[in-house]
Formats: sequence, C-alpha cells, structure tokens
Amino acid sequence: MINPLHVFIYPMQKATLVLPIKGDPVSEVLLGYKKIGFGQGKYTGFGGKVEPGESVVEAALREFAEETGIAISDPQTLEYAALLQFRFPRKRSWSQDVSVFTLRTWEGQARESNEMIPQWFRLEEIPYRQMWDDARHWLPLVLVREKFQAKFKFRGDNATVARVIFTDL
Repeated sequence: MINPLHVFIYPMQKATLVLPIKGDPVSEVLLGYKKIGFGQGKYTGFGGKVEPGESVVEAALREFAEETGIAISDPQTLEYAALLQFRFPRKRSWSQDVSVFTLRTWEGQARESNEMIPQWFRLEEIPYRQMWDDARHWLPLVLVREKFQAKFKFRGDNATVARVIFTDL
C-alpha cells in the first residue's frame, strides 16, 4: 500500500504570500488579479519565490513592494498566519511551501504593477471562483486570524484539490 502522504516528501520551492487586511475583526482583504505568470487570470495574495540568500520575511517584503508599489520598512508589521504546502503530482515544478502573512499597517495605496491589479474585497465578496481551488479552504481561516499549517494535494488537472490536511502551528 502507498503511503497517502507520499506526495509531501519531495523538496519544494519556498514562497511567500502577503494579505493586507482592514478591520478588527477583519472586514476587507486586498487581493491581486494576476496578469502574467503562475496563476494568470486568478485573484491571489501578493508574493512569490524566496530567492537564494533571502529570508522568508525579506522575500515577502520584496515581493509585496514589487507587486503593489508599497515598501514596508518595518518587518514587524507582517503577522505570520500559516504555512501552506502545495503538491502538484502531475506538475512537480509547481509544488511549493508558502508562508502566509497578514499585514494591517502600511503607508500609501497599492497600485497596478506589470504583474498584478490590486482590488479590495469585503469578506462576503471574495471571488473564490476566480482563485486557486485551495483558497476556499484556507483563506477564511486566515481572515479570522487562525494560525495553522495545511497540506494540499491537487488532482491530475493541476486545478482542483484532491486532499487537504490541516494541523496547528
């Protein structure tokens, strides 16, 4: 019998995701519409790959600035929310471990970049059908400030979630 978690054992690219939020409790989240690259045509948070020699926080700050035009000077403004492990058995190069952060404090307004079009969404208006299939599982938890780890295995279509496992951080 094959170990059901076997898909989670090969080494992964590290990546980041930053979700600016408003309200306490959270009432709005800033998402970006991907114009190019991985996830094109979908709404997502702001982030990308961790470059060699870069920490996860440094990558999150860099990617957020590149995609929104907002430079965050104080790394303490990022709040660690989750570790998401994505496994694409049919396209292993897409597999990645993503550190998710929320952001409550910043200066300036997000602007469109070459890669993203930022848009604020009230919680009841989040466009889950225009996001990766996994977002409906984890995003609501981040927005109520849960801290967790989640492992996602995608189906052969590389678009729909076949299995998800949640654990506490």
